[in-house]
Amino acid sequence: MKRAIPVLVLSVAGLIPVWRYAPSPDTGSSSATEAAAPASTPSVSSSGGTTTTVVSGSALDTEKGPVQVEVTFDGDKIASVRMLQQPNHPQTRAAVPKLIAETLQAQSADIDTVSGATITSGGYKKSLQAAIDAKG
Repeated sequence: MKRAIPVLVLSVAGLIPVWRYAPSPDTGSSSATEAAAPASTPSVSSSGGTTTTVVSGSALDTEKGPVQVEVTFDGDKIASVRMLQQPNHPQTRAAVPKLIAETLQAQSADIDTVSGATITSGGYKKSLQAAIDAKG
């Protein structure tokens, strides 16, 4: 009898995370695939000798949700990256600043995948590369 109560309590405590688990929505795809929207045409503006170009990357549907970036170029340099679409997951919210910081440092889509957000990182890199390619 002394063991029955702790076993019951620990069993219930072990089942609580299982009951609370909410799987991510299934998009029917096991990898990042290009959506219908390709990378946008570059939007160019000039002021004081510098040319600023804003390009949106392709929208990608991933297992976790849609991913799309918008890249602002100052001449040929990546000045900023903004997420237009991203999955609503804690791992993604934590990974996006790291991905953007690495992009600004590397000045390319050749960046490391963020651990814990592998799917989002893959979609981010593909959308980023599409934006870089669209700029030319």
